[in-house]
Amino acid sequence: MQDKTSILLVYTGGTIGMKQDPVSFDLRPFDFSQILEEMPELKKFGYRIDTYSFDPVIDSSDVDIEFWKRLTRLIEEHYDSYDGFVILHGTDTMSFSASALSFMLGDIEKPVIFTGSQLPIGMLRTDGKENLISSIEIAASKDKDGHPMVPEVCIYFESQLYRGNRTTKYTAENFRAFRSANYPVLAEAGIHIKFNTAFIRYPETWGKPLRPVYDLDPSVLIIKVIPGMKRELLDSLVSIEGIRAIVLETYGSGNAPSGKWFTDCIKKAIDRGLIVLNITQCQAGRVDMDAYSTGKSLKNIGVTGGGDCTTEAAVAKLFFLLGQYTDNKIIIDLLKKNIRGELTEV
Repeated sequence: MQDKTSILLVYTGGTIGMKQDPVSFDLRPFDFSQILEEMPELKKFGYRIDTYSFDPVIDSSDVDIEFWKRLTRLIEEHYDSYDGFVILHGTDTMSFSASALSFMLGDIEKPVIFTGSQLPIGMLRTDGKENLISSIEIAASKDKDGHPMVPEVCIYFESQLYRGNRTTKYTAENFRAFRSANYPVLAEAGIHIKFNTAFIRYPETWGKPLRPVYDLDPSVLIIKVIPGMKRELLDSLVSIEGIRAIVLETYGSGNAPSGKWFTDCIKKAIDRGLIVLNITQCQAGRVDMDAYSTGKSLKNIGVTGGGDCTTEAAVAKLFFLLGQYTDNKIIIDLLKKNIRGELTEV
């Protein structure tokens, strides 16, 4: 470990890294190797802040599994050289990426903080500078024993630090772009940074090596239940070749149409060997398939309840589990368990 606190700042792309050309007014990525010149206030920390930029940068709409593997490998290769990692990332898929890395990086013992901005860092009213400065400070924060305050994959945005796999992008227009409806914030930045240690995941014993996982299987389909959906359409969706799991976004606490045609279509998928995970469409709350008869009917045909998992975390968890196991029973059992803080077990 370095004597001087060290942070690796990784720029993958996104609005935060844009700077307005003074002549054409076009937005262009700026050179993040010059970040200390662009933001001299970072020097006041006294940390060693190194930078790594993806070349070319990635629009977050183009994020895929290979991107997550590349990011995971980068952290693995530099894990012993830095106290924490700050990932600059576009907001549109940030919750997916943070969820994916929470599984891929396993029981990580160092902070990996995703952040970005709604306005480019080179604009006067940007939210990017505060997001970046606070993310770096949080990533560098340690307790009295020298252990990281937040050894998790997180998202920091607009004064709040969230568990990454508990977030959803909530708005495209306000600075507080993310919400964590079903789990408390891990830290809040005001005059001081207040860490909510009761809600942060800490290892039982410190000093274990990082053991990342790279095997993911994206054979997952999301189906959102809507009023008036046609049987023929649902039947064709569950019959698609090559999928191994379906994330079923249902109403309220896990409800869906009560017609026999609907349960017949879903049962057809399960009989074909597909896993069907029930996730609520609501911004907050959880699936409880014992609450109403429509939920019970889904449970009776073998649909698995997703609890208070977000869609982003459900997708990432399925990618992860499908990549590790071929036995559906093992996968279903693990879907019901809290693996990386993504689920509240009841």
